[in-house]
Amino acid sequence: MLAPTAMASFTFYYTGIRVRDLDRSIRFYTEVLGMDLVFRMRIRKQHGEVAVLKSPRGTQKLELNWYEPGSRYATPFARGEALDHLAFRTGSLARAKAEFRRKGVAIVDRYVGPKGGEWFYVADPDGNWIEVNGPK
Repeated sequence: MLAPTAMASFTFYYTGIRVRDLDRSIRFYTEVLGMDLVFRMRIRKQHGEVAVLKSPRGTQKLELNWYEPGSRYATPFARGEALDHLAFRTGSLARAKAEFRRKGVAIVDRYVGPKGGEWFYVADPDGNWIEVNGPK
């Protein structure tokens, strides 16, 4: 086991769910549940669009993910199976990547955002994607 100071530190950050109609879902979460739309943007590489919402008094974020038909991220709709991914923040992406490699956990995808932010994904034992983001 690694010494605690050598391990990357992770904090649960937000939940991402897949939606079939992004506009309809934004209306539901803002008008029915009172959430605020933090931002919305197109993700070209994933052939989709994302909207991030937050409750006025909360810190947890909800990410709504919509993917074009034919995108490798789009899956057939099955009621109740819309979890897209869980997200964790870390203080060091480099340390986190090294730790995952040491533990035999493969990085399944990696992105660099429009403002230079970086994040990557690993999969849990059941194939659920986990995003890891934070400073390099």
